[in-house]
Amino acid sequence: MTGVTASPEQEVASLREQLEQWNYQYHVLDDPSVPDAEYDRAMRRLVDLETQHPDLLRPDSPSQRVGAQPLAGFTQVRHELPMLSLDNAFNADELRDFNRRLLDRLKLEPDTDLEFACEPKLDGIAVSLLYRDGTLERAATRGDGSTGEDITHNVRTIQSVPLRLRGSGYPSLLEVRGEIYLPKAGFEDINARARERGEKTFVNPRNAAAGTLRQLDARLTAQRPLQMCSYSVGLFEGGELPARQSDILDCLHRWGLRINSESRVVKGFAACDAYYEELAARRDALPYDIDGIVYKVNELALQEQLGFVSRAPRWAIARKFPAQEEITRLLAVEFQVGRTGAITPVARLEPVFVGGVTVSNATLHNSDEIERLGVKVGDSVIVRRAGDVIPQVVSVVLEQRPEDAADVMFPDTCPVCGSAVEREPDEAVLRCMGGLVCGAQQKAALRHFVSRRAMDIDGLGDKLIEQLVDQQLIDNAAGLYRLQRDQLVGLERMGEKSADKLLQALEKSRHTTLERFIFALGIREVGEATARNLARHFGSWEALSAASEEKLLEVPDVGPVVADHLRQFFDDAGLMGVVEQLRAGGVHWPDVEVPEADALPLNGQTWVVTGSLEAMGRNDAKAHLQALGAKVAGSVSAKTHCVVAGPGAGSKLAKAGELGIEVIDEAAFIALLAQHGVNP
Repeated sequence: MTGVTASPEQEVASLREQLEQWNYQYHVLDDPSVPDAEYDRAMRRLVDLETQHPDLLRPDSPSQRVGAQPLAGFTQVRHELPMLSLDNAFNADELRDFNRRLLDRLKLEPDTDLEFACEPKLDGIAVSLLYRDGTLERAATRGDGSTGEDITHNVRTIQSVPLRLRGSGYPSLLEVRGEIYLPKAGFEDINARARERGEKTFVNPRNAAAGTLRQLDARLTAQRPLQMCSYSVGLFEGGELPARQSDILDCLHRWGLRINSESRVVKGFAACDAYYEELAARRDALPYDIDGIVYKVNELALQEQLGFVSRAPRWAIARKFPAQEEITRLLAVEFQVGRTGAITPVARLEPVFVGGVTVSNATLHNSDEIERLGVKVGDSVIVRRAGDVIPQVVSVVLEQRPEDAADVMFPDTCPVCGSAVEREPDEAVLRCMGGLVCGAQQKAALRHFVSRRAMDIDGLGDKLIEQLVDQQLIDNAAGLYRLQRDQLVGLERMGEKSADKLLQALEKSRHTTLERFIFALGIREVGEATARNLARHFGSWEALSAASEEKLLEVPDVGPVVADHLRQFFDDAGLMGVVEQLRAGGVHWPDVEVPEADALPLNGQTWVVTGSLEAMGRNDAKAHLQALGAKVAGSVSAKTHCVVAGPGAGSKLAKAGELGIEVIDEAAFIALLAQHGVNP
């Protein structure tokens, strides 16, 4: 390693290089080159030298993976590029349909064999690693896709996560995305030690990994053998990446990151299906849990051409393995009432272990589903965790039906408030007509109203909402803004500090936006996108609430059903009374300026946004363009008027150059927005 005459600086540098190499061979290549004792001796020597010479200590030193002081809590991280989820296929036919949709959208012949990058879908926790100039700066959970939690202190302890990238050629800013998981052997070892100590064991490796990443003390995290496997790149600046998904993974591997050794590039649906069958046969023998296979179109240019739908890319899909199933007994059927009054039957089951968890409840969806299943109380039923997430009853074992099996009887009145129930002719759902008189609907409506994407009132969890409604302190959202400190302090688990924080959060939420307010009201079928379109189209609450169905139908994404739900809401004196109470309680927002379409400066133009933007996210840039009248497209064509290109722009920028289309950078884009009175 080092000679006897080496200076402390030289010896420390040599030890770090050697330890990093050993780490890489052991945790990334699965090819250890020295005994553990040799590694431990080198690590002890490095720690000794850094202790004697604190000026030599660096944050990316191998010695700094463990030992940070516990955190007080987790901070939130906003993903500049959202971490999208994937659509699922549950059988070969659905995968074949996915392949057909790709070929149709790309205008290719039906027998064309697309190239796919395939890899096992690890059953772990999706994370984002941000490297700046090759050094790990931040790690975050996926969260809701837009906002996650900062878990840097825990991720630094994972040996397969390089604190500094290897080699050269990586972008100056690189966001690596992957899955953190717990190998089966590590999971068994953790549970064995827990049983020896008489402690509660983990249900499955995924739960254990999730719990480990949420430890405030990184020293506890370091005791568990978590692994990280990289599967894609998000944001990047100051460099170029290859044009194929598989080649990007090869780059990540060269830079010191672990990728799945089972990954493969195949051509065509038949090869995709064969890969699935091969992995399914070896699933139980793998050293980690997988719940399916992920297929991605390998060419990034084709990915960009295919684009996205909702919160998922069109160019990728996860084919899930068949969910695990078990037989248990249906003990009873109870009925839950949701935010819109929908009454949902819930199966109460004899507890059964399915798919890694103990299931005692399962959804029965609605009366049509119960009729289709032919299920009765007392039946033996097959329970499946659909998509490995939601338990559901999938069939009845008729030969085991007892003589006293009883029909499932739907209620004649609401099981919560006793109000009348109705079923519309074109719906399978039974609904309570009690509206805000119904305690269940009140609670569900309040949970939606305070949620992050609505009014974003921190500190109002389910338990607190239950207490507020049950103790009749509030009966609708407007009541939140009349709460007093002494009322809150008297509630269970609500001290003076918590009460003060909640009142501050309520005060902060009084200033919102029109689109958030519309979404928070929980009008049937009105999601975030529709609420945004309504706000931009009408500009004010007064104009929106006075709009006829004909006027509502002029709004993008508003069809007859949504228009009808909106008008029903606006025509309901009780609901509009709650809105007036909210406004009287100080909830306010600025009106949205709505110029005539013909007067919008970018009306009739098609723009494209590509690359990463520093002053704003790409979604914000698109929103500003749309507000100025532009149509924002996902691909460059001869009809494109202009391209806004940030760092990391790839094939779209090249395409614009080929077609001679104007390209501007972010600074010029901001200047353009300022000319039209938009301050990003």
